[in-house]
Amino acid sequence: MGRRIHFVVDPQGWCCMGLIIFVWLYNTIFIPKVILFPHYEEGHISVVAILCYYFCSLFCIASLLRASVADPGKLPENPKIPITEREYWELCNKCNMMRPKRSHHCSRCGHCVRRMDHHCPWINNCVGEDNHWLFLQLCFYTQILSSYTLILDFCHYYYFFPLKKENWDVFVFRHELALLRISAFMGLIILGGISGLFYTQLMGIFTDTTSIEKMSNCCEDTSRPRKPWQQTFSEVFGTHWKILWFIPFRQRQPLQVPYHFANHV
Repeated sequence: MGRRIHFVVDPQGWCCMGLIIFVWLYNTIFIPKVILFPHYEEGHISVVAILCYYFCSLFCIASLLRASVADPGKLPENPKIPITEREYWELCNKCNMMRPKRSHHCSRCGHCVRRMDHHCPWINNCVGEDNHWLFLQLCFYTQILSSYTLILDFCHYYYFFPLKKENWDVFVFRHELALLRISAFMGLIILGGISGLFYTQLMGIFTDTTSIEKMSNCCEDTSRPRKPWQQTFSEVFGTHWKILWFIPFRQRQPLQVPYHFANHV
């Protein structure tokens, strides 16, 4: 579950995702070349700062690519419904297929997705049960990388010692100010947008509701049991080991949900 490659044919999604990759490439190439490596060569920073930046960049692009191609929880054409769970399934009025409750039909992808949160054009994929954890990691590492980039931009001008050796024949040094201003502008825009999105995602997990359920106001059922936050996060990430919640290089395995929560998963 969650290991199949899921590819959405959507030109708008390709443009959005291409823009995100461009911003990632821009900062991954120019920031080390303009700030990290020159200041490291002159002893202003340690190699740890460079390694941390590349680790954040690697985890960010890994979660982006995996979230974009991971199966979000697409239902098969002829799902096998256990007899004991038939009362928790319903008929989709758009594709006329049986689906578990809390599933939703994505008009852009053309199929139902288990526990769908929303369709995100920035990853060109739905955010559902099987890739929600990757989307959360993407938001988390994007915030860290954007914040780190903004700190480096600020320190380069107001904290680090001036560079003694600069090759002004190289394009990046002749246009250093413009390149760093573009980097700071993109960092502020992305950090502001992702922070708001990440906050809403966290609140959704804490309350065990999806974005679609919030918009449709279908989660006012007072009989719905309240789960502890550790349980809801563990279900999203597929493990109780909290250290694994931050690692995108693994396979998610669905947890065995207690019986009194079964009809809400």
